[in-house]
Amino acid sequence: MHQTPSKAPLQAWFLLGLLALIWGSSFLLIKKGLIAFGAMEVGALRIASAGIVLAPLIARRLRHITKKHWAKLASVGLVGSLIPAFMFSIAQTQLESGITGVLNALTPISTLVIGVLFFHQQARVAQVVGVLIGLFGTVLLMTAGSGGGWTFNSYALLVLIATICYGINLNLIKHKISDLRPLTITGISLLMASIPATLFLFFATDFVVQVQQPDALLSLLAVLILGVVGTAGALIIFNHLVQMTNTVFTSSVTYLIPIVAMLLGILDGEDFWLQHAVGMTAILVGVWFANRRGRSGLAGIPRRKEKSPANQPGENS
Repeated sequence: MHQTPSKAPLQAWFLLGLLALIWGSSFLLIKKGLIAFGAMEVGALRIASAGIVLAPLIARRLRHITKKHWAKLASVGLVGSLIPAFMFSIAQTQLESGITGVLNALTPISTLVIGVLFFHQQARVAQVVGVLIGLFGTVLLMTAGSGGGWTFNSYALLVLIATICYGINLNLIKHKISDLRPLTITGISLLMASIPATLFLFFATDFVVQVQQPDALLSLLAVLILGVVGTAGALIIFNHLVQMTNTVFTSSVTYLIPIVAMLLGILDGEDFWLQHAVGMTAILVGVWFANRRGRSGLAGIPRRKEKSPANQPGENS
């Protein structure tokens, strides 16, 4: 039985907080992974480990897949998992984890814009206002310099590319693969993405050499937690939470992730300026406006009567 947020059971609130903590800490885990490994190694290891862990759980769902699904699932794996994983890792070589976590909250706005431009989705005035407010907040974060000064960090554009990938991914699921359950879509597409990620990791990077270094253990653990818990585990929690409540309740995690990411970044010694606070607030307000389209939850989440949810609001998330 689907319940409104105000009537959600205590267990649902616990799982929502746990999900926000898991996804919100993803950016700090990427940061720790980059201590010993390169960005490409972190991205590949994340997806490879998540796919390996999910394989036993997803294997039985392969019987539901037909020939028409494979290319679409491969596309979902590419834009929903593989490309964003590398984009976030590369971005965080020059971008603080807290800022990255806040920029990731643009995913619903990207989903809305992609839906309007390419999938004939209608946008309300409030949603257009939300997009503009969100873009204003993005500019503030991209230009926030040391001591509250103004500069431009081009690496933030990589995070924007990742959120655009998530937006494309959610629209593909909504409009092109509506006959499969979301857990099947996300799990199998992630499993497919893990194959090239694993091959790349072992044959095109220095991972085998780097992992043998004395200081690599902490980074290895951080990325494995990111893949196993932050990607595979969070997927399972997300689907279970929607089955307990609904997408409206679960999508509220979008507003909690950037707060968790920013707080963890501050605890890890990252700077936090007034410009950061204003930018984060603007983005969250913009996301709220962009999501105002009735009771369907996040922009881009299918309004379907099913027992399982649409893809999560940003798998790095």
